[in-house]
Amino acid sequence: MSDNRRVGTVSRGIRCPIIREGDDLSAIVANSVLEAAQAEGFSLNDRDVIAVTESVVARSQGNYATVDDISTDVRRKLGDGTIGVIFPILSRNRFAICLRGIARAVKKIVLMLSYPSDEVGNELVSLDAVDAAGVNPFSDVLSLEKYRELFGVVRHPFTGVDYVEYYGDLIRECGADVEIVFANDPRAILKYTDVVLNCDIHTRARTKRILLAAGAKTVVSLDGILNESVNGSGFNEKFGLLGSNKSTEEKIKLFPRNCRELVCDVQKKIFDATGKKVEVMVYGDGAFKDPQGKIWELADPVVSPGYTDGLIGTPNELKLKYLADNDFKHLSGDELKSAIKGKIRAKSGSLVGNMAAQGTTPRQYTDLLGSLCDLTSGSGDKGTPVVLVQGYFDNYTD
Repeated sequence: MSDNRRVGTVSRGIRCPIIREGDDLSAIVANSVLEAAQAEGFSLNDRDVIAVTESVVARSQGNYATVDDISTDVRRKLGDGTIGVIFPILSRNRFAICLRGIARAVKKIVLMLSYPSDEVGNELVSLDAVDAAGVNPFSDVLSLEKYRELFGVVRHPFTGVDYVEYYGDLIRECGADVEIVFANDPRAILKYTDVVLNCDIHTRARTKRILLAAGAKTVVSLDGILNESVNGSGFNEKFGLLGSNKSTEEKIKLFPRNCRELVCDVQKKIFDATGKKVEVMVYGDGAFKDPQGKIWELADPVVSPGYTDGLIGTPNELKLKYLADNDFKHLSGDELKSAIKGKIRAKSGSLVGNMAAQGTTPRQYTDLLGSLCDLTSGSGDKGTPVVLVQGYFDNYTD
């Protein structure tokens, strides 16, 4: 490739038909990318990345379950008495429908919310308000009455919902009693019940370990609910309810299964059509934090539940501005360009610990690409559930 190239990484949203259960998704994805390339006048290259959003994968698989399926599994695994439901995220789309199924299964829920925010950054109350109240969130357990006395009604800045009221009303509407407490030590729930459903995502193994060590009788995480089919329902053997989304008022879409088969099939179809070996991944939430709402987007258990082998690993990059300001600060123009290209070509082995690599981002390729694709496709009405990323693995020498 000549020095006249002026474009690096390009991310394109690819429009596709509306995906329905039973559709041949690998064919739809491959054909949509090939048709877009022809219509827009670009060609595919080796190591391009085709990314497919998890929602259309699950939809094509028909990986759905009902609220009553959730209820059946909860009752089977935790009984129908009083259970602790701890550390859920604050989400109408993600958790409220799961809570509906949980509440239908039992007589009473002790709902323990983490504060000042949930695991992914949705605030119940600001840190400033917690400081002003003289509360220590690491040790203090607050009753609902104490929470209201200290903080009153706090509505989510984006949704306008008071999740404390919303979750409490939802549980009562489903026929269960509810007691709401606020704490960050999972052991605090054991004062109320020794049967616990821990609903945290990325900290779930630690929470479960702490509770069992503290004498809990039964502890089940969300990945243990609907990790097998209930009355013919969908399921996810690895993640259970984690990564699920509301489909209708009585139905959820679960995180997709068997993604490896799909990505390899798409890769083969593109190779057969073009002779180019692209990489393919399924992506859910990106892993980035909103600077205003302070919400960390990763409510899925992983960014990518399936990807081809070329996406294993992390970047191994040099920082151009470090080289320009340090190693080659005496050079400019073509001399500087040539020296930097030579340094990049000469790199070998891991650059971890190398000062010239400081400030680069050695995260997993799939996590980095997942964030890019999530932002490209959006979560609304763009109609681009497939993203084509080109030039991602290039560097300044290409």
